[in-house]
Amino acid sequence: MRSEPRVTVWNEYRHEHANPAVAAIYPRGIHEALAAPLRAVGLDVATATLDEPEHGLSTSRLAKTDVLVWWGHKAHGEVADEIVERVHARVLEGMGLVALHSAHFSKIFKKLMGTGCDLKWREAGERERLWVVDPTHPIVAGCPEVITLPQEEMYGEHFDIPPPDELFLLSWFQGGEVFRSGCTWRRGQGRIAYLRPGHETYPTYHDAEIQMLILNAVRWAAPVGAATPVRGNRAPLEPLGG
Repeated sequence: MRSEPRVTVWNEYRHEHANPAVAAIYPRGIHEALAAPLRAVGLDVATATLDEPEHGLSTSRLAKTDVLVWWGHKAHGEVADEIVERVHARVLEGMGLVALHSAHFSKIFKKLMGTGCDLKWREAGERERLWVVDPTHPIVAGCPEVITLPQEEMYGEHFDIPPPDELFLLSWFQGGEVFRSGCTWRRGQGRIAYLRPGHETYPTYHDAEIQMLILNAVRWAAPVGAATPVRGNRAPLEPLGG
C-alpha cells in the first residue's frame, strides 16, 4: 500500500490582507484552511505563499513535495517564470498538481494545458450544484450524487482546456450555466486534477464535502512509484542478427 503523500499548499495570500470579508472567512489564510483538513487525517502538509522568497517553492521544498495544491487569483502575473519552469519540471517528473478554482488562469496550469484556459464568470452569490458524472472515479469516493453550495462564483462554458482525460464533476449554476468542474490530465509522469469550487468571498473550503474532494484529489494525484522511463539511444536487450 502506498504511503500518504507529502503535500505543499500554495496560496497567493493577497485577498486575505486586502479584503476584510475574506479575512473573516479565512483568518489564517486560504492555505491554512486547505491544509488543516489534510493534516487532520495524518498527511504531512507544508504551506507556501507568493511573497516568500522563491514564492516558498525552492528546489528543496519541491523535492520534498509529492502533491502541490495551488490557489491563485489576483496575482497570477507576479509568479516568476523561473518558478513556473521549476514546478513544471517537477510535474513532468511525477509530482502531482491539484489546481483549485481560479488557478485555472495560473501560469503553471496554462503551461501544462497549452491553451488559454479562459471561461465565462459572474460573481452573484448564486447556488451551485456539482453533479457526479463518473461515480467510479476515486476523487468522488464517499461523495453524494450531488454537492450543493448555497453561494459560489459562477464559471461557465466554454472552458478553454484540452479535453480532460477524465471528467467526474459537472456544475450547474442558478443562472443557468454549466461547467466542467472536476477534470484530470496526465503530463509526463505527473497527474493533474482541477477542482472548480473555492471563490475567496464564500466559505467553500469549510464545507466537509469539498474538503473530501480535495483530500481525494491529493491522494489520486500522488506519484504511483513507477520506475522513471529512460529515453534516448539504447543498446538492445536481446542479441541482434541471425
